[in-house]
Amino acid sequence: MSFLIRTARLSDLQPLYEMAKLTGGGFTNLPPDRASLTAKLERSAAACDRDDDQLGDDLFVLMLENTKTGEVRGTGQIFSAIGQKWPFYSYRITTVTQHSKELERTVTAELLSLVNDLGGASEVGGLFLHPNERAGGLGMLLARSRYLFIAAHRARFGDKLLAELRGIIDERGGSPFWDAIGGKFFHMGFQEADEFNAVHGNQFIADLMPKHPVYLAMLSEQARQVIGLPHPSGRAAMRMLESEGFSYEGYVDIFDGGPTMTARTDSVASIRDAKSAPVTSCELDKGEKALIATGRLADFRCCYGAREVTADGMAIDARAADLLHVSEGDLVWSIGR
Repeated sequence: MSFLIRTARLSDLQPLYEMAKLTGGGFTNLPPDRASLTAKLERSAAACDRDDDQLGDDLFVLMLENTKTGEVRGTGQIFSAIGQKWPFYSYRITTVTQHSKELERTVTAELLSLVNDLGGASEVGGLFLHPNERAGGLGMLLARSRYLFIAAHRARFGDKLLAELRGIIDERGGSPFWDAIGGKFFHMGFQEADEFNAVHGNQFIADLMPKHPVYLAMLSEQARQVIGLPHPSGRAAMRMLESEGFSYEGYVDIFDGGPTMTARTDSVASIRDAKSAPVTSCELDKGEKALIATGRLADFRCCYGAREVTADGMAIDARAADLLHVSEGDLVWSIGR
Protein backbone atom coordinates (compact mmCIF):
# COMPACT_ATOMS: atom_id res chain seq x y z
CA MET A 1 0.00 0.00 0.00
CA SER A 2 1.49 3.32 -1.09
CA PHE A 3 -0.58 5.58 1.18
CA LEU A 4 1.08 7.88 3.68
CA ILE A 5 -0.15 10.27 6.38
CA ARG A 6 1.83 13.50 6.57
CA THR A 7 1.48 16.97 8.06
CA ALA A 8 -0.34 19.39 5.75
CA ARG A 9 1.40 22.05 3.69
CA LEU A 10 0.13 25.39 2.44
CA SER A 11 0.12 23.89 -1.07
CA ASP A 12 -2.62 21.45 0.05
CA LEU A 13 -5.31 24.14 -0.22
CA GLN A 14 -6.82 22.99 -3.52
CA PRO A 15 -7.22 19.29 -2.64
CA LEU A 16 -8.49 20.26 0.80
CA TYR A 17 -11.06 22.55 -0.83
CA GLU A 18 -12.13 19.82 -3.26
CA MET A 19 -12.69 17.40 -0.38
CA ALA A 20 -14.62 20.04 1.59
CA LYS A 21 -17.07 20.33 -1.29
CA LEU A 22 -17.81 16.61 -0.99
CA THR A 23 -18.78 16.61 2.71
CA GLY A 24 -22.46 17.38 2.17
CA GLY A 25 -22.78 19.95 4.97
CA GLY A 26 -22.78 19.71 8.74
CA PHE A 27 -18.98 19.41 8.73
CA THR A 28 -17.86 22.45 10.71
CA ASN A 29 -14.14 21.62 10.68
CA LEU A 30 -14.02 21.31 6.89
CA PRO A 31 -16.05 24.17 5.35
CA PRO A 32 -15.99 24.61 1.56
CA ASP A 33 -14.55 28.09 1.99
CA ARG A 34 -11.07 28.86 0.67
CA ALA A 35 -10.35 31.62 3.17
CA SER A 36 -11.26 29.41 6.14
CA LEU A 37 -9.24 26.48 4.82
CA THR A 38 -6.26 28.75 4.13
CA ALA A 39 -6.47 29.98 7.72
CA LYS A 40 -6.44 26.37 8.94
CA LEU A 41 -3.35 25.52 6.90
CA GLU A 42 -1.59 28.66 8.09
CA ARG A 43 -2.52 27.90 11.69
CA SER A 44 -1.17 24.35 11.30
CA ALA A 45 2.08 25.67 9.84
CA ALA A 46 2.43 28.14 12.73
CA ALA A 47 1.83 25.35 15.25
CA CYS A 48 4.58 23.29 13.62
CA ASP A 49 6.96 26.25 13.70
CA ARG A 50 6.48 26.56 17.46
CA ASP A 51 8.84 23.99 18.98
CA ASP A 52 8.69 24.79 22.71
CA ASP A 53 6.53 21.81 23.76
CA GLN A 54 4.01 23.94 25.65
CA LEU A 55 0.25 23.41 25.57
CA GLY A 56 -1.23 26.15 23.39
CA ASP A 57 -4.08 27.00 21.06
CA ASP A 58 -2.77 24.86 18.20
CA LEU A 59 -4.31 23.14 15.20
CA PHE A 60 -2.54 20.38 13.30
CA VAL A 61 -3.85 19.31 9.91
CA LEU A 62 -2.85 15.89 8.55
CA MET A 63 -3.22 14.66 4.96
CA LEU A 64 -3.56 11.19 3.44
CA GLU A 65 -1.47 11.01 0.28
CA ASN A 66 -1.15 8.36 -2.41
CA THR A 67 2.62 8.46 -2.87
CA LYS A 68 2.41 6.79 -6.28
CA THR A 69 0.16 9.45 -7.79
CA GLY A 70 0.81 12.37 -5.42
CA GLU A 71 -2.96 12.78 -4.91
CA VAL A 72 -4.35 13.82 -1.54
CA ARG A 73 -7.23 11.51 -0.64
CA GLY A 74 -8.11 12.31 2.95
CA THR A 75 -7.56 14.65 5.88
CA GLY A 76 -7.82 14.85 9.66
CA GLN A 77 -7.32 17.54 12.30
CA ILE A 78 -6.13 17.74 15.90
CA PHE A 79 -6.88 20.73 18.15
CA SER A 80 -4.57 20.98 21.15
CA ALA A 81 -6.91 22.98 23.43
CA ILE A 82 -10.40 24.04 22.36
CA GLY A 83 -12.25 27.03 23.72
CA GLN A 84 -9.25 29.36 23.89
CA LYS A 85 -10.19 32.04 21.36
CA TRP A 86 -13.90 31.85 22.17
CA PRO A 87 -15.88 29.56 24.51
CA PHE A 88 -16.62 26.03 23.34
CA TYR A 89 -20.34 25.41 23.76
CA SER A 90 -22.11 22.09 24.15
CA TYR A 91 -25.51 21.01 25.32
CA ARG A 92 -25.44 18.49 28.14
CA ILE A 93 -28.41 16.30 28.89
CA THR A 94 -29.26 16.47 32.58
CA THR A 95 -32.23 15.34 34.64
CA VAL A 96 -34.35 16.98 37.32
CA THR A 97 -36.75 15.11 39.58
CA GLN A 98 -39.73 16.80 41.26
CA HIS A 99 -42.32 15.39 43.64
CA SER A 100 -45.85 16.49 44.47
CA LYS A 101 -47.05 15.29 47.86
CA GLU A 102 -50.66 16.21 47.08
CA LEU A 103 -50.71 14.24 43.82
CA GLU A 104 -48.44 11.54 45.21
CA ARG A 105 -46.52 11.73 41.97
CA THR A 106 -42.81 11.99 41.13
CA VAL A 107 -41.83 13.35 37.73
CA THR A 108 -38.37 13.16 36.19
CA ALA A 109 -37.63 15.48 33.27
CA GLU A 110 -34.63 15.67 30.95
CA LEU A 111 -33.07 19.05 30.20
CA LEU A 112 -30.60 20.42 27.69
CA SER A 113 -28.21 22.79 29.46
CA LEU A 114 -25.77 25.06 27.59
CA VAL A 115 -22.31 24.41 29.08
CA ASN A 116 -18.59 25.09 28.58
CA ASP A 117 -17.53 21.92 30.41
CA LEU A 118 -15.19 20.75 27.64
CA GLY A 119 -13.16 23.92 27.26
CA GLY A 120 -9.43 23.21 27.39
CA ALA A 121 -9.76 19.64 26.13
CA SER A 122 -7.98 18.48 23.00
CA GLU A 123 -10.07 17.44 20.01
CA VAL A 124 -9.68 15.04 17.11
CA GLY A 125 -11.90 16.08 14.22
CA GLY A 126 -12.11 17.12 10.61
CA LEU A 127 -11.78 13.50 9.48
CA PHE A 128 -12.71 13.03 5.84
CA LEU A 129 -11.80 10.27 3.41
CA HIS A 130 -12.44 10.59 -0.33
CA PRO A 131 -15.47 8.42 -1.27
CA ASN A 132 -13.35 6.42 -3.73
CA GLU A 133 -10.88 5.40 -1.01
CA ARG A 134 -13.21 4.05 1.68
CA ALA A 135 -11.75 0.56 1.68
CA GLY A 136 -8.55 -1.20 2.59
CA GLY A 137 -8.25 0.26 6.09
CA LEU A 138 -7.45 3.81 4.98
CA GLY A 139 -10.05 5.31 7.30
CA MET A 140 -8.46 3.55 10.26
CA LEU A 141 -4.99 4.68 9.16
CA LEU A 142 -6.18 8.28 8.93
CA ALA A 143 -8.03 8.20 12.26
CA ARG A 144 -5.41 6.38 14.33
CA SER A 145 -2.46 8.33 12.92
CA ARG A 146 -3.80 11.29 14.92
CA TYR A 147 -3.31 9.32 18.15
CA LEU A 148 0.28 8.49 17.20
CA PHE A 149 0.83 12.19 16.54
CA ILE A 150 -0.51 12.98 20.02
CA ALA A 151 1.62 10.25 21.61
CA ALA A 152 4.73 11.59 19.87
CA HIS A 153 3.96 15.18 21.01
CA ARG A 154 2.18 14.44 24.29
CA ALA A 155 3.19 17.69 26.04
CA ARG A 156 1.33 19.65 23.35
CA PHE A 157 -2.09 18.20 24.28
CA GLY A 158 -4.51 18.22 27.20
CA ASP A 159 -5.55 15.45 29.58
CA LYS A 160 -9.02 15.08 28.04
CA LEU A 161 -9.73 14.26 24.41
CA LEU A 162 -13.01 14.65 22.56
CA ALA A 163 -14.48 13.92 19.16
CA GLU A 164 -17.70 15.43 17.81
CA LEU A 165 -19.79 13.32 15.46
CA ARG A 166 -22.07 14.87 12.89
CA GLY A 167 -25.73 14.56 13.84
CA ILE A 168 -28.80 13.62 11.83
CA ILE A 169 -29.38 15.77 8.75
CA ASP A 170 -32.48 15.21 6.63
CA GLU A 171 -32.72 14.80 2.86
CA ARG A 172 -33.12 18.55 2.29
CA GLY A 173 -29.98 19.35 4.27
CA GLY A 174 -31.82 20.51 7.39
CA SER A 175 -31.47 19.45 11.01
CA PRO A 176 -34.55 18.54 13.08
CA PHE A 177 -32.62 19.44 16.22
CA TRP A 178 -31.63 22.88 14.95
CA ASP A 179 -35.15 23.59 13.72
CA ALA A 180 -36.53 22.81 17.20
CA ILE A 181 -34.13 25.05 19.16
CA GLY A 182 -31.61 27.26 17.36
CA GLY A 183 -33.86 28.01 14.42
CA LYS A 184 -36.44 29.50 16.79
CA PHE A 185 -34.01 32.17 18.00
CA PHE A 186 -31.69 32.82 15.06
CA HIS A 187 -34.23 32.88 12.23
CA MET A 188 -31.85 31.09 9.89
CA GLY A 189 -31.74 27.56 8.54
CA PHE A 190 -29.32 24.92 9.72
CA GLN A 191 -27.07 25.11 6.65
CA GLU A 192 -26.74 28.88 6.95
CA ALA A 193 -25.98 28.73 10.69
CA ASP A 194 -23.53 25.85 10.25
CA GLU A 195 -21.64 27.63 7.48
CA PHE A 196 -21.53 30.85 9.52
CA ASN A 197 -20.13 28.92 12.49
CA ALA A 198 -17.50 27.20 10.32
CA VAL A 199 -16.25 30.51 8.94
CA HIS A 200 -16.77 32.95 11.83
CA GLY A 201 -16.83 30.81 14.98
CA ASN A 202 -19.70 30.33 17.43
CA GLN A 203 -19.57 33.55 19.45
CA PHE A 204 -22.99 34.36 17.97
CA ILE A 205 -24.31 31.39 19.97
CA ALA A 206 -23.21 33.08 23.19
CA ASP A 207 -24.78 36.32 22.04
CA LEU A 208 -28.21 35.00 21.07
CA MET A 209 -28.81 31.48 22.38
CA PRO A 210 -31.10 31.30 25.44
CA LYS A 211 -29.11 30.60 28.60
CA HIS A 212 -31.87 28.74 30.41
CA PRO A 213 -32.16 24.94 30.17
CA VAL A 214 -34.50 23.53 27.53
CA TYR A 215 -36.94 20.78 28.54
CA LEU A 216 -36.75 17.90 26.08
CA ALA A 217 -40.48 17.31 26.55
CA MET A 218 -41.13 20.69 24.92
CA LEU A 219 -39.39 19.65 21.69
CA SER A 220 -40.99 17.88 18.76
CA GLU A 221 -40.85 14.10 18.65
CA GLN A 222 -38.69 14.35 15.52
CA ALA A 223 -36.13 16.50 17.35
CA ARG A 224 -36.08 14.31 20.47
CA GLN A 225 -35.44 11.18 18.42
CA VAL A 226 -32.20 12.48 16.90
CA ILE A 227 -30.51 13.80 20.06
CA GLY A 228 -27.21 12.02 20.62
CA LEU A 229 -27.41 10.00 17.39
CA PRO A 230 -24.64 10.15 14.77
CA HIS A 231 -25.32 10.66 11.08
CA PRO A 232 -25.55 7.25 9.36
CA SER A 233 -22.20 7.93 7.71
CA GLY A 234 -20.67 8.40 11.17
CA ARG A 235 -21.77 5.14 12.80
CA ALA A 236 -18.54 3.36 11.89
CA ALA A 237 -16.56 6.31 13.27
CA MET A 238 -18.52 6.07 16.53
CA ARG A 239 -17.70 2.35 16.84
CA MET A 240 -14.05 3.12 16.14
CA LEU A 241 -14.01 5.76 18.87
CA GLU A 242 -15.66 3.38 21.32
CA SER A 243 -13.01 0.75 20.56
CA GLU A 244 -10.37 3.35 21.47
CA GLY A 245 -12.02 4.00 24.83
CA PHE A 246 -14.20 7.03 24.06
CA SER A 247 -17.70 7.17 25.50
CA TYR A 248 -20.83 9.27 25.15
CA GLU A 249 -21.58 11.13 28.38
CA GLY A 250 -24.59 13.20 27.40
CA TYR A 251 -22.81 16.04 25.57
CA VAL A 252 -24.32 16.94 22.19
CA ASP A 253 -23.55 19.46 19.47
CA ILE A 254 -25.50 22.71 19.76
CA PHE A 255 -26.27 22.76 16.03
CA ASP A 256 -27.34 19.25 15.02
CA GLY A 257 -27.57 17.36 18.34
CA GLY A 258 -24.86 14.88 17.31
CA PRO A 259 -22.97 13.07 20.10
CA THR A 260 -19.70 14.32 21.56
CA MET A 261 -17.45 11.42 22.57
CA THR A 262 -14.90 11.94 25.35
CA ALA A 263 -11.96 10.07 26.90
CA ARG A 264 -8.95 10.64 29.11
CA THR A 265 -6.09 11.23 26.69
CA ASP A 266 -3.72 8.73 28.29
CA SER A 267 -6.46 6.09 28.35
CA VAL A 268 -7.10 6.15 24.59
CA ALA A 269 -5.93 2.72 23.42
CA SER A 270 -3.79 3.92 20.52
CA ILE A 271 -2.05 6.47 22.76
CA ARG A 272 -1.71 4.20 25.78
CA ASP A 273 -0.31 1.32 23.72
CA ALA A 274 1.96 3.35 21.43
CA LYS A 275 5.59 2.25 21.56
CA SER A 276 8.65 4.30 20.62
CA ALA A 277 11.97 2.72 19.75
CA PRO A 278 14.98 3.14 17.47
CA VAL A 279 14.94 1.27 14.18
CA THR A 280 17.25 -1.76 14.36
CA SER A 281 16.58 -3.08 10.85
CA CYS A 282 14.74 -1.95 7.72
CA GLU A 283 14.68 -5.42 6.12
CA LEU A 284 12.00 -7.23 8.13
CA ASP A 285 10.34 -9.93 5.99
CA LYS A 286 7.46 -10.86 8.26
CA GLY A 287 6.19 -9.27 11.41
CA GLU A 288 3.19 -7.87 13.25
CA LYS A 289 0.99 -5.58 11.16
CA ALA A 290 1.18 -2.08 12.58
CA LEU A 291 0.91 1.65 12.09
CA ILE A 292 4.39 3.13 12.13
CA ALA A 293 5.21 6.83 12.42
CA THR A 294 8.23 9.07 12.64
CA GLY A 295 9.19 12.73 12.49
CA ARG A 296 8.37 15.75 14.59
CA LEU A 297 5.62 18.29 13.80
CA ALA A 298 5.96 19.33 10.13
CA ASP A 299 8.05 16.22 9.41
CA PHE A 300 5.52 13.76 10.85
CA ARG A 301 4.80 10.75 8.62
CA CYS A 302 2.76 7.61 9.26
CA CYS A 303 1.95 4.47 7.25
CA TYR A 304 1.02 0.82 7.55
CA GLY A 305 3.90 -1.61 7.87
CA ALA A 306 5.28 -4.63 9.67
CA ARG A 307 7.23 -4.47 12.93
CA GLU A 308 9.07 -6.68 15.35
CA VAL A 309 9.72 -5.14 18.76
CA THR A 310 12.77 -6.36 20.70
CA ALA A 311 14.69 -5.21 23.75
CA ASP A 312 17.06 -3.31 21.45
CA GLY A 313 14.47 -1.49 19.36
CA MET A 314 12.18 -2.17 16.43
CA ALA A 315 12.73 -3.88 13.09
CA ILE A 316 10.43 -2.71 10.26
CA ASP A 317 9.86 -3.71 6.67
CA ALA A 318 11.65 -2.03 3.75
CA ARG A 319 8.53 -0.53 2.17
CA ALA A 320 7.54 1.25 5.40
CA ALA A 321 11.11 2.46 5.88
CA ASP A 322 11.06 3.90 2.37
CA LEU A 323 7.72 5.67 2.88
CA LEU A 324 8.84 7.08 6.22
CA HIS A 325 12.34 8.02 5.05
CA VAL A 326 13.93 6.28 8.02
CA SER A 327 17.05 4.15 8.46
CA GLU A 328 18.68 2.25 11.29
CA GLY A 329 18.95 4.33 14.45
CA ASP A 330 16.01 6.64 13.67
CA LEU A 331 13.20 6.83 16.25
CA VAL A 332 9.77 5.51 15.29
CA TRP A 333 6.42 5.22 17.05
CA SER A 334 4.03 2.35 16.43
CA ILE A 335 0.80 0.64 17.43
CA GLY A 336 -0.47 -2.76 16.37
CA ARG A 337 -2.96 -2.80 13.55
